[in-house]
Amino acid sequence: MTNPNRKILILGILLFAVLIAAYANHFNNGFHFDDSHAVVDNVHIRDLKNIPQFFTDPRMFSADPLHWGLRPLVTTTLAIDYWMGGGLYPFYFQLSTFIWFVLLGVLLYFMYNNLLKRSISHPWVGYIAIAATAWYILNTANAETVNYIISRSDVLSTFCIVASFLIYIAYPAKRKWGLYIIPAVIGVFAKETVLVLVILLFFYILLFENELSVSDLFKSKNFKKLISAFWLIFPILWAVARVQYYTLSKIKSISGISNPFLYYVLTQAWVWLHYFISFFLPMNLSADTDLTVINNVFDERIILGLIFVVLLVITIFKTSAKKETKPIAFGLIWFAASLLPTSLAPFAEVTNDHRMFFPFIGLSLSVATYIGLFLFKNDNEIIVSEKYRVLIGTCIFLVLGLNAYGIHQRNKIWNNDESLWYDVTVKSPLNGRGLMNYGLTQMGKGNYAVADKYFEKAAQYLPYYNTLYINIGILKGATGQFVEADENFKKAIAYSPNTYDSYAFYARYLKTVNRDPEAIQMAQKALQINPYSVIALQALMGAYSDLGQWDNLKQIAQQTLAVLPNDSTAENYLQAATKQKPLVTNTIVAKPLSAADYINMSVTYYNQQNYQRCIEACKLAIALKPDYADAYSNMGAAYNQLKEWSKGIEACEMALKINPNHKLAAGNLQWAKKQLNNK
Repeated sequence: MTNPNRKILILGILLFAVLIAAYANHFNNGFHFDDSHAVVDNVHIRDLKNIPQFFTDPRMFSADPLHWGLRPLVTTTLAIDYWMGGGLYPFYFQLSTFIWFVLLGVLLYFMYNNLLKRSISHPWVGYIAIAATAWYILNTANAETVNYIISRSDVLSTFCIVASFLIYIAYPAKRKWGLYIIPAVIGVFAKETVLVLVILLFFYILLFENELSVSDLFKSKNFKKLISAFWLIFPILWAVARVQYYTLSKIKSISGISNPFLYYVLTQAWVWLHYFISFFLPMNLSADTDLTVINNVFDERIILGLIFVVLLVITIFKTSAKKETKPIAFGLIWFAASLLPTSLAPFAEVTNDHRMFFPFIGLSLSVATYIGLFLFKNDNEIIVSEKYRVLIGTCIFLVLGLNAYGIHQRNKIWNNDESLWYDVTVKSPLNGRGLMNYGLTQMGKGNYAVADKYFEKAAQYLPYYNTLYINIGILKGATGQFVEADENFKKAIAYSPNTYDSYAFYARYLKTVNRDPEAIQMAQKALQINPYSVIALQALMGAYSDLGQWDNLKQIAQQTLAVLPNDSTAENYLQAATKQKPLVTNTIVAKPLSAADYINMSVTYYNQQNYQRCIEACKLAIALKPDYADAYSNMGAAYNQLKEWSKGIEACEMALKINPNHKLAAGNLQWAKKQLNNK
């Protein structure tokens, strides 16, 4: 091994050590967002026997019919993680993604090194390749993809693209065997971005093998070379397109495409600029941004974005003209081409931080090459001057060190739902989904007043979002506001009548309040849409058990066991059906709250300065106990805090009418009258 190669190997080992240190605190980070339907609730990944069906049945990708599709490579690796861990243990899922990420880094070094050597003759080329690799795998922005388990699709598809590209450029004599096509075809089963590889190979052939510039592509004399390049990439284009057609033909529609095309595309110009800046300054990362389509073509963001795109194209043209700067041009082409799929399909989400993962491979190459060429011009001064070497080393340490620190901090944010969604509410305060999800974490902790506050904020931005009203319904049910619970579950169904989750969660709620016939009706509707809904199946089993419908219970228990083999709950219900004896479960049955319970609730709301909720709780207490002096007194105090003095006086007088010795009511009455007179 030559001395430069030995040094690069040592640098590679050091880089791996830094990478391990940066991500050391992420291996137990939990499941988030789309992980819920693709991993946590996806019963199909719990049995390795399902792996062959992952490649034919789109229903096995997700527990939610809206997300049914074919990404069998992703689902297969998730099933293996579940099997290795013996359950839904995040460590095994995070470790699996991280291993693929490390292997991607190894491939990148060889790809960068191979590309650079085709344009630059300098003994330091290997160092530029390792620097580009380091900047990529230690870029803080990529922590979003590595932490987000279902975004393994980005890691796997990118790995396959790089593997295919590397085989093509490193072993030109073996292209006739088509070995480079194999990783690309595999990658199609991970994500729909692999077709971008065809564009990358096309420009690679023209820029590096035909030694053309981008401007040469528009000259008639080079038309034959363009046709020749097309025929060279046709085999992989045909193979990838055929497999992609197969995967897409298995799904009815692509969910999430809802924005106007023109304004969406114009907004993407600003998004591209945002991504470019984030490569250098990844400081405002958000798991769920609040950027929406910009509907004004004269908006300064669109103008700045379009200027950036124009400058990007000009830079590609100029840098492709010289042999030594071709890697810069190619890296920028990679950056732009890999953003095209999400820029031309008008998704509901205008931007996502994990979309930077694939494009940053090209940007790392361009930036590292640009810096490398600058250093090569001054190599003599660098060799003889310790000051220059210290300065260069300090810059490298700062760039990589700060990014590694940023990764460590982002890992903390991704640790659990509460930390992640709170960060979203801070970074993206106009994101209704983020507000709702943070409220959901508070509801899970029993902080109902806080959850209610965030749900109300979310409703301002998502007035027709069925999932929000499902969660509000659950919250109202948990706090004994049964009428409001019903209203919100019915809103969820009205706003999205063709989705199963509204019916399933309503069925579960109805079961807990002993409204079994209605629960059966809702659960059956949910199962008509999604026969794999565990929530609906469990609600249905519970209701049949309560009503003593043993034949129906037996049938649904067997249906559940077909979906969830060895499920203890279903087995217990099956035994109950056989014995014709209702199953006594450990679930807490929700019971209507008493008037005293509502008074206690009103005090809690008052102390939290949520006076409107305090008043509502008092009214519920009065509905159950019309002569409740404490309820009128608390209501009067809340009205006073809202400076609704007349209503405060009326409520306090009612309290004193019931109990003339009620001191709190008398004090609040005196205060309200004084304030009203002053006014």
